[in-house]
Amino acid sequence: MTDYFEVHERDGPARIAELRLAESVTTPTVADDFVSDAGSLWVDDQQVPEGDGASLTILPHRGFPSGTDEEVMDSFAVEYPDVDYPSAAVVAPETAVDYGADAYVLSGPQGFTGHGAAFKDAIIETRDAIPADSALYLSGVATPANVATLVSAGVDLVDTDKAVVAGLEGRYLTSEGHHFLDDLSELPCACPACQQPLSKFDREDCAEHNANALRAELGVVRERIRSGRLRDYIEGQARHEQWLTAAFREFDQQWSYVEERTPVIRDAELTAATEDTLRRVEIQRFAERVTTRYQNRFDNPLVLVPCSAKKPYSESQSHGQYHDAIQFRGHTVSMTSPIGVVPQELELTYPAQHYDSVVTGRWSEDEKQFVAKVLKRYLERNDYPRVIAHVPPEGYREVCERVEDALDMEFEYTVEDHPTTTESLGNLMRTLDDELKYSKREREHNTVKAIADYQFGDGAGDALFENVQTESRYPKLRVRDQDDTQLAAMVPQYGVLSFTLEGAHLWDESDAPTKRVEIDNFAPHGSVLAPGVVDADDDIRVGDEVVIEGPQAFAVGRAQMTGPEMAESTRGIASSVRHVEEK
Repeated sequence: MTDYFEVHERDGPARIAELRLAESVTTPTVADDFVSDAGSLWVDDQQVPEGDGASLTILPHRGFPSGTDEEVMDSFAVEYPDVDYPSAAVVAPETAVDYGADAYVLSGPQGFTGHGAAFKDAIIETRDAIPADSALYLSGVATPANVATLVSAGVDLVDTDKAVVAGLEGRYLTSEGHHFLDDLSELPCACPACQQPLSKFDREDCAEHNANALRAELGVVRERIRSGRLRDYIEGQARHEQWLTAAFREFDQQWSYVEERTPVIRDAELTAATEDTLRRVEIQRFAERVTTRYQNRFDNPLVLVPCSAKKPYSESQSHGQYHDAIQFRGHTVSMTSPIGVVPQELELTYPAQHYDSVVTGRWSEDEKQFVAKVLKRYLERNDYPRVIAHVPPEGYREVCERVEDALDMEFEYTVEDHPTTTESLGNLMRTLDDELKYSKREREHNTVKAIADYQFGDGAGDALFENVQTESRYPKLRVRDQDDTQLAAMVPQYGVLSFTLEGAHLWDESDAPTKRVEIDNFAPHGSVLAPGVVDADDDIRVGDEVVIEGPQAFAVGRAQMTGPEMAESTRGIASSVRHVEEK
């Protein structure tokens, strides 16, 4: 049982957590000042130390170099005792299990750091074997240049060993790599060790600087996690070493590991600055849900339009012009890199209103392939009487033409030179002359159903909201049933729905996929703590709407942990509670 480590915030596999020592420690961090090593059993028999609450004690252990045969490791396996103080166990990726420790020290990290695929395999294998609410410690490998990637993969604790050794060898480390001390013309740092002339700066000073630089980089990483923007940082930071670029790309291909740990909603802006952004979980998840869950409910033609720099799109000047030309006679869907396609009903849904991209007017081949793939899948799922492409000739039109060829269909093109010219807007308006307008009621109903499909699963919109009415103004729509009981409300900040108790009961009893948290014999108020969770659905993600039920209560709230974390964690908030009724 983990008693001293609690995760507070998550950004993919990276976490902000608290190691509850006599003086609380926020991770990810350098562990030098609070780790006590009880010693290696390879050297001699070691007594289990008394331990105390002021340090994290690494229990007597046997470490193995990377690549050691598994039978050998099994033969020399250590049985770690159950102790009542903060403790860590040394494990190998192949033999890691839950020893009830608060932290796990991964043996042989020098054998797999430096190789993207090997690093990915070691971290995922270990993380899957140890409790979610325990710290992962990599010793002897951290530098200012690689620590952001280590943390993004799921590492919580590091030390300064490698950085100090590098300094004593005359290598001056920065977040971008290293310089040989003899090659420096000046000290490019303002840490205490560097507050002296270069002529007096020796190797011991260099070691001190390297340790300072590592700690400073971890401060940057922690702030990035808190703001939900570590991945934006990694896409630039990992370019400084080839194995780091390989590592984060390897993790991008591990969908189950990264997706499970990535929140479904958040406030952070997603920066699309490189082609690696296309592989981000948030991007792939949105595209997958739009093409497998979303169902168009309008009978009008599809009108494809370009995205806008301003979010949400409908508040931009260009989309205001498109709206004036379309006048509710067509179903507007925005084409964009890196998102793919965004139906008008989902323009607020994370990350559609939360991203910013580099605008050059030119699309890379990867962007064209991705958006074409998403548009093709979208049109294979949704039937339209006509497809009108009001898109620029550069990039967008080529994507449309690829989809035309793939589906053997014809689009109608309305743009001359630029989508917002008088001539182009006139073409768009005239193309829709014979189409009937859809009503405000139809638009609002289709919006809440579309969000329900996206948020809860294919068919959820019809299963939950077939006979409802809406009130208030978009984007703060409220959904009521025929008895005028409020069921749900739209949350403009994230473009999702939040249920009332009545709505939660409807959801729980409907055919729509439900995400459930089973709790013990108590009535929660404000939040449900992990120790009170009996079981939780595996597909629950941070930010998901959840039904909470136990012998004494029925409630609805928003998940603060994944389902597997809720079921196995012994500390932390599992879910917030919005409404509760006692039985």
